[in-house]
Amino acid sequence: MDELIQKAIKQNNEASKPGSSVPWEPDQPHAQPFYTYDSPKQSWEPAKCKPLQEANAPQGVSRLALFSWNIDFMLPLAKARMDAALEHLDGLVSKLGPETAVVIYLQECVGEDLTTIGEKGWVRDKFHVTDVDGSNWATRYGTTTLVDRRLDITSCFRVHYQKTRMQRDAFFVDVVLVTRGQGQRKTIRLCNTHLESLAFEPPLRPAQVQLMTRYMRADGVDGALAAGDFNAIQPFDRTLHSDNDLKDAYLELGGREDSDGGYTWGQQAATTLRDRFGCSRMDKVYFTGDCLWLVSFGRFGADVLVSGERERERIVSLGFEKPWITDHLGVVATVEVVE
Repeated sequence: MDELIQKAIKQNNEASKPGSSVPWEPDQPHAQPFYTYDSPKQSWEPAKCKPLQEANAPQGVSRLALFSWNIDFMLPLAKARMDAALEHLDGLVSKLGPETAVVIYLQECVGEDLTTIGEKGWVRDKFHVTDVDGSNWATRYGTTTLVDRRLDITSCFRVHYQKTRMQRDAFFVDVVLVTRGQGQRKTIRLCNTHLESLAFEPPLRPAQVQLMTRYMRADGVDGALAAGDFNAIQPFDRTLHSDNDLKDAYLELGGREDSDGGYTWGQQAATTLRDRFGCSRMDKVYFTGDCLWLVSFGRFGADVLVSGERERERIVSLGFEKPWITDHLGVVATVEVVE
C-alpha cells in the first residue's frame, strides 16, 4: 500500500500544472461554467449563471441536504468504484421528500469519474454538474459538485489556494432558496473543498480555512456551508471552525471528539494504515449565517463494496479487509432556511 501511495504522489506532482500555464490567480475567484444535460442533444451543455434578480427560488423547497464524500483517487478501478458510490448516493437521495433540495460534493475525483457521473440517468435528470473534465483543476484530481436542477445557480467559481503544496482549492456555488413561511429569498453559498493533507510544517490548513471563510462571508451571502475532506489530523484542526467563527455541524448536534460516532477515516483504510494512524474525523461540515438552521447530521457510505469478483480480489490484494470503494465515510447535513 505504501508503494501505491508513493506512486500516486509522484504522478500527482508530475501532473501539476505550472502557474504560468493556468488562467487563474491564487487566492482569487476564477469563474467556471457548469453544465445541464440536454436530452434532445444527448449531451451536457454549458450553462450560464442566472443574474441574482432573475434566479428562481422554487416554492416549497426550504431545506437543503448536503452530501460530501471523498472517493480515494489512489486506488485502481476508478469506474467500478464510482459506479458503486453513485448507486449508493442514488439510494439515499431518492428517499428525500420534494421539500429538500440536494447538493453532492465529491473530492479526489479523476477524469474518468467525471465521465462516469455524467453517464448516470438519475444525475442527468436531477442535477446540474460543475465539471465534465479536469480543466479547472490544478492537477490530475479535484473536486466536483452536483446541484439540484430545481435550483438556479447565480455564481460558480474556484479559489485556488496560494498556500498549498498539493494544488488544493475551494470551490463555490451560489443558489437561492426561500424561507418557510414568508418565503424570503436567501442567497446560500456552497463551498466544496479538500484541505491540505499530511502534517506539514508550517501547517497550511489554517490559512486555507481562513481564506475559505472570507468568501463564505462575502457581501450578499446570507448563509454558507463548507464541507469536504478537511484532513483534520492535528490538534489545531479541532478549533479551525471556532477560530474562524464557524459552526461545526457534528459538534453542534452533540457529537464528541475522539468517539467512534464521529470518525470518517480509518475504518475502511488499508489495515497497515489503520494500525499506524488509527481512526479520525477527517470529513466535516462547517456553516455560518443566521438563516441556516441545522436539522440533522450523519455519516453514510459504510461498507459500500466494489462489484465483480476480480475487482474485489484486486482491492483486497492491496491490503484491505474488504473491497471498499474508498477509505472515507461520507458526511451529510440537512439545513432549513429560516427567517
